[in-house]
Amino acid sequence: MRQAGRVLPEYREIRKKFDLLSITRNSDLAAEVTLQPVNKFDLDAAIIFADIVTPLHGIGVELDIVEGVGPVIANPVNSYVDLNILREIEPNEDVPYILDSLSRVRESLPSNKALIGFAGAPFTLATYLIEGGPSRNYSKTKSLMYSDPKLWHELMIRLSRIIASYLRSQVTAGADIVQIFDSWVGWLSPSDYSKYVKPYIEKIIQDISDIDTPVIYFGTGTSTLLRLIKDTGVDVVGVDWRIPLDEAWATLGYDVAVQGNLDPAALLGPFSVIESKTKSIIECTNGRPGHIFNLGHGFIPNTPLESIEFLVDLLRQSGAKSMQPTSQR
Repeated sequence: MRQAGRVLPEYREIRKKFDLLSITRNSDLAAEVTLQPVNKFDLDAAIIFADIVTPLHGIGVELDIVEGVGPVIANPVNSYVDLNILREIEPNEDVPYILDSLSRVRESLPSNKALIGFAGAPFTLATYLIEGGPSRNYSKTKSLMYSDPKLWHELMIRLSRIIASYLRSQVTAGADIVQIFDSWVGWLSPSDYSKYVKPYIEKIIQDISDIDTPVIYFGTGTSTLLRLIKDTGVDVVGVDWRIPLDEAWATLGYDVAVQGNLDPAALLGPFSVIESKTKSIIECTNGRPGHIFNLGHGFIPNTPLESIEFLVDLLRQSGAKSMQPTSQR
């Protein structure tokens, strides 16, 4: 997913000198690390180097990305007053470095390779804003969601507007496709997803529908949410490894594309395991068009490079179209 580059020694060398936010704000470095995995493995797509909290940082939300922890918010959202930190985003002024990075990568990327822009989804960004950082059970998020639905609605509407504007600007800057990462939405039941999340994904899709750009939606642990996700109007649904691809696709319906879904841990095993699991996924497609081969989540940092090379070669030989998004965090 967004983490292909973090297995590369050349990326790790850059990280010795620069933290993640510093790389994001340096267009030369961001373009370089975006292209590193594409150049190394001849992948079919690149996904711009950034973090899901980049637009929040751009509009002035005080945050840090702590190594080994993730995004940490200085002043979590607990009340209507706290919402004042979420103003409308002006991408050309607030995140010009992201747009510059996209333009640079698009100029360097061969025309037959896709460039993917991305953003965090409203729910996942809300969890960081409310919890103050990563959570084990999202109790603060759910408590606010249940106890103050008006505040929840206002928070999600503001985030939806920010995300839609951010995604639109990425397409203008050169992205061919955009992806919405809803990393933690699998913690919700179908009824809660339908009531508290789905309307805002639909709003984003509606707000950017005029730019006619495919939208990928990905979350982990979403097996029970697939039909609801499909109904938001997204073009591609990312599937993690917890459900067989054919079962997921049958649940979604064949009028939507799917992305996935090799378990990243399979790449820590012998080549025979990688080959068996990869062929099983390809067989699940039954030759049907509309499948983007991908991992079911990000690369594990200690993944052997030779295992990735073996996987890509295997896909090329099988005739499958492999499009592995290629940035990292």
